[in-house]
Amino acid sequence: MDLGLKDRVYVVTGATRGLGNAAARELVADGAKVVVTGRDEERVAGAAAELGPNAVGVAVDNADPGAAERLIAAAREHFGGFHGVLVSVGGPAPGFVSDNTDEQWRDAFESVFLGAVRFARTAAAELEPGGVIGFVLSGSVYEPIAGLTISNGLRPGLAGFAKSVSDELGPRGIRVVGLLPGRIDTDRVRELDALSADPEATRAASESRIPLRRYGAPDEFGRVAAFLLSPAASYLTGIMVPVDGGMRHGF
Repeated sequence: MDLGLKDRVYVVTGATRGLGNAAARELVADGAKVVVTGRDEERVAGAAAELGPNAVGVAVDNADPGAAERLIAAAREHFGGFHGVLVSVGGPAPGFVSDNTDEQWRDAFESVFLGAVRFARTAAAELEPGGVIGFVLSGSVYEPIAGLTISNGLRPGLAGFAKSVSDELGPRGIRVVGLLPGRIDTDRVRELDALSADPEATRAASESRIPLRRYGAPDEFGRVAAFLLSPAASYLTGIMVPVDGGMRHGF
């Protein structure tokens, strides 16, 4: 199936590893051009080099108020256009209400929530009909995840923001979508599993609750992201798509 991605230009944040990187890889594989970002300049350059000539890396922090404008300008400068953004950011510090600090909450709010709001606001002003704004969120939008209190507090609010924005931008032909990853086999998920006394038992227990009985592969997530960002999904907006092997049982 041709997704219509050839020569379309996207900004993908948090793309040096994990889910953002997986999405960027699939976009490039289907003919798109991407600006990939992250906070570490060396890792950003390495990720862009691995993706090839249809990718350029720009080191920025999602919490930087000027990040969105800088990245969209880079897309136009290097590739001559801008068709959408996928806002992905590393997960907040794990922990419970008793041990997460005010500083951790503030840092997460700036990067996970306010940074995403700024990207959406800036992209909305720049996009033409057919453009798309995507958010990588979490299954915690529907159900809290033990030990991820900060994420549980911020992700559902961002999902509500995304739905509001989809209503506002729909009349302009701009789509807004969210992805809700479950247990995808990324560094982040392995790091969370490793916090337990027995990581292998933790993984086995998690897999037993997934109808497909396994963690997802990053490229499986990436293909869903590429589809939702593509013109092939032109009548999909305001939706939150679980990519979780069937863990969410509600409609």
